[in-house]
Amino acid sequence: GGNESGGGANRSILPARYPPATGGNEDVQIGVLFASKAILQLLVNPLSGTLIDRVGYEAPLLAGLAVMFLCTATFAFAESYATLFVARSLQGLGSAFADTAGIALIADRYAEEPARSRALGIALACISFGSLAAPPFGGILYEFAGRRVPFLVLACVCLLDGLLLLALAPPWATGARANMPVGTPIHRLMIDPYIAVVAGALATCNIPLAFLEPTIANWMKESMGASEWEVGLTWLPAFFPHVLGVYVTVRLAAAYPHLQWFYGALGMAIIGASSCLVPACRNFGQVIVPLCGICFGIALVDTALLPTLAFLVDVRHVSVYGSVYAIADISYCVAYALGPIVAGQIVHTMGFAQLNLGMGLANVLYAPVLLFLKNVCQMKPSHSERNILLEEGPKGLYDTIKMEERKG
Repeated sequence: GGNESGGGANRSILPARYPPATGGNEDVQIGVLFASKAILQLLVNPLSGTLIDRVGYEAPLLAGLAVMFLCTATFAFAESYATLFVARSLQGLGSAFADTAGIALIADRYAEEPARSRALGIALACISFGSLAAPPFGGILYEFAGRRVPFLVLACVCLLDGLLLLALAPPWATGARANMPVGTPIHRLMIDPYIAVVAGALATCNIPLAFLEPTIANWMKESMGASEWEVGLTWLPAFFPHVLGVYVTVRLAAAYPHLQWFYGALGMAIIGASSCLVPACRNFGQVIVPLCGICFGIALVDTALLPTLAFLVDVRHVSVYGSVYAIADISYCVAYALGPIVAGQIVHTMGFAQLNLGMGLANVLYAPVLLFLKNVCQMKPSHSERNILLEEGPKGLYDTIKMEERKG
């Protein structure tokens, strides 16, 4: 949660505090600044996923939090665009380790359903809180306490998170790494058709959010004369339907686990319909409704499909989750790397309505593709030699190492 809130607050504060050097390129420079995190995260994720598979989850998670602490503290004292750009890019490096290791650690510790869906759902709710509540949080603190305070608060959150990790799950406490099962290489996971379908869905469903964040403020000011406070609070109400979506999906998955693909497809249909409705809105109250719909749909897709990725690795590969959640993070980063750079250009050349209709159509058309996952729940673990060796003991990396320690 702290990681994502850092990204959200940075997005809200940076344009106000640090206008880029030249007026003509201001939008481009701000877009590149925002996108730089996702671009570096995208490039580092294949490496971070492989490293996490080899060394475990705790050490990369701690390293990621340390990098994000330094970057966020740098934002507080930066005085130039170049410093901001470096700090923002390195935030992507920290996120590539912290995001992937954090989600993979949860999937590993909670090896059985419905506990896994519930734990991942709580993590998604925290990510949502960071993304949607951070802009007003950052804006209010910036307004009343100055530009350094929001960043210092977030740096303290990263530090506290790291200290809690050291107290609860220190990286050196999980025993000999030689006993770890060897994870499936990330390139092999990428060509698994089931994992590819899930990754495509995660990227497609996040495009509306990633493309609207940089464009909706200008559109609201031009089309409905929205005030600064209305623009600042646009995304805050969407947090509540996102949490509701997580809760509903976790409960449904516990009762009807074979319908995970359907919850994802339904979420994409809701995202598509909501995205198409945004340009028809004429006031602040109306705009809240489709944005809430988009976030509710994203919650359905994420909460249904993230546990599905872990299940696919369990039954088709080896139960080590770093690389598969690196693929999930890559999917998100594709949307957030393109959004700040491409969205404004599309609005300028084709119009805001066309952008929304295109994103809505992409989600509606992708929804039936999730039918491909319909029979996933009937799969049984593959009987490779390694899996047979591990069959007697617990499936997860954490449990496997604990078992080895007990034997020792």
